[in-house]
Amino acid sequence: MLLESTEKNMSNKTLITGKKAENAIKESLFLFTLYICVTIAILTLMTLIYDVLSTGTTRLTSDYEVGLITKIQIDNPVDFLTTLDSRYPDRAGIGPAFAGTVWLMIIVVSVTFPFGTGAAIYLQEFAPKNRLTRFIELNLTNLAGVPSVIYGLLGLAVFVRLAGFGRSILSGGLTLTLLILPVVIVASREALKAVPDTIRQGALALGATKFQAVFRQVVPSAIPGMVTGMVLGLSRAIGETAPLIFMGALTYVNYFPDTPLSGFTAIPIQVYNWIGYPQAEWKETASAGIILLLGLLLIMNSLAIFIRNRYEKDL
Repeated sequence: MLLESTEKNMSNKTLITGKKAENAIKESLFLFTLYICVTIAILTLMTLIYDVLSTGTTRLTSDYEVGLITKIQIDNPVDFLTTLDSRYPDRAGIGPAFAGTVWLMIIVVSVTFPFGTGAAIYLQEFAPKNRLTRFIELNLTNLAGVPSVIYGLLGLAVFVRLAGFGRSILSGGLTLTLLILPVVIVASREALKAVPDTIRQGALALGATKFQAVFRQVVPSAIPGMVTGMVLGLSRAIGETAPLIFMGALTYVNYFPDTPLSGFTAIPIQVYNWIGYPQAEWKETASAGIILLLGLLLIMNSLAIFIRNRYEKDL
């Protein structure tokens, strides 16, 4: 009996050891596959960035002589942001597209921030927990994953035709607002959820009303997360091309927009238009536009980090 029990224990230990070794091998293979996938993704991204920088830097830093009789020096770092588009790649500037992008972001921020944060505060702090609220929350989560083309078609139907704004900056800004509004609401709600309930309970215990507790204690604590969600939404909006094309944004604009009802183009659309030309020189111009777009994204994210750290330090 003792011999049989000993043999069973040894066989059980052998099985356990074999399973552990098998699990360890599977885990190692999974991690190796994961590292390979991440390495390939990073190398691909770095290759694309290097290609854009090496091609576009020449367009931004070199001077071109234009004209046969009179030689005119074009200082590209300045003129590229201020000059109009042209049929010649060495004269083409991104000024109207840059101005259109700035107009779009002003409209998006002006509309998205009050409506997005207001909706998040109401749903998280004041809305009753009933079926209607759960239905709205479910739809907000689903809308955050809707393809951007759908928002372009919605903007064409509602803002361009029904509201009568035409193919203007206002229509484009409102279309991009619809695109990022669910993202901003969801991110702002998560920031409000992260605020400890002790802050709410402490304010109420000291005699504050629900409104005072929310807007004087909870919201200031959640501002860093709200700003982060807002900037993430803007980073998505500033690089979108499909919704603007579908709602009728122009691909060639040779003037600077001066009102929200002016026709416009944006940096992604301008880059898309330049890439479509067959001449090799247009590749340098398009790469310079991509560098400008990447610079704007870096500035926006740096500003978000600064604001978030500043509020966290004050709190």
